[in-house]
Amino acid sequence: MPTAPNPGRLTGPLFMLASALCFSILSSMIKLMPPGYTAWHIGFIRCLGGLVVLLAISPKGKNPFAGHNIPLLAARGLSGSVAFFLLVSAFRALPLSTAIVLFFSYPVFAAMFGLIIYKEKFSPTQLACMGVLVAGVAILFDFKLSGSIAGRAMAMAAAVVAGLTVTLIRSLRHKNGPVIIYLYFCTMGTLLTLPMSLAHPIRPAGLLEWGLILGIIGFSVLAQLAMNQGFFYCKGFEGAAYMSSESVLTSLFGILWFNDPVSLRFFAGAFLIVGSGLALNLVTFSKK
Repeated sequence: MPTAPNPGRLTGPLFMLASALCFSILSSMIKLMPPGYTAWHIGFIRCLGGLVVLLAISPKGKNPFAGHNIPLLAARGLSGSVAFFLLVSAFRALPLSTAIVLFFSYPVFAAMFGLIIYKEKFSPTQLACMGVLVAGVAILFDFKLSGSIAGRAMAMAAAVVAGLTVTLIRSLRHKNGPVIIYLYFCTMGTLLTLPMSLAHPIRPAGLLEWGLILGIIGFSVLAQLAMNQGFFYCKGFEGAAYMSSESVLTSLFGILWFNDPVSLRFFAGAFLIVGSGLALNLVTFSKK
């Protein structure tokens, strides 16, 4: 009899792909926000809005903050908030290609943290897949190491912290649902960005800005919950590698929405990124 397909083989990557799609839409909306909105404002909007949404859908009569390993939930929330702030700051300080390529090295750091913290093992083939993935992102965005040293440092710091964050999510998912993991992210992010947002308040100018703000909140919630659920099926570096499809989708939205030019780089980079993700999936599940 033929062997029944393993649903876990596609479940994790599909959750990650859905998350990457939502994150790509989120990035496009952030790009459309007026220049007066700083990284502090955008972080505050995303985190406070997400906090309100999650508290609103929490079951009545139950403590929404009751979870397993509260210190680790708080640490993951803080690291995710810091990574987001650093990334948005890097986008403002660097050419997009430089910031994107430096940040999307984070699957490598996720693998390093998985090895250090959880003694996760990965094969030379898996390492090669991650190397091809980073090369694909570099080709896709015509990478040139340009921009300020401070901006590059922020992009690399964002990659390191993001690598730690996705590794911690993998651990927390064993005894916590995706909602509470994101709830702590929103809580820590709100506390982090609140002082600067209050010091320099900004009022939306019209319906378009309100629409963008609601979109940022909504797609943030969808993206984060899908990613957290995906890590139930993926190790940190595997999920991070699948999430790198966000770079292809972001570039595609740039072509469709912002009239970015279509070039051979787009197809070559997308082929390497998607191909390395598929290869990683095959290698990972052939070992199970």
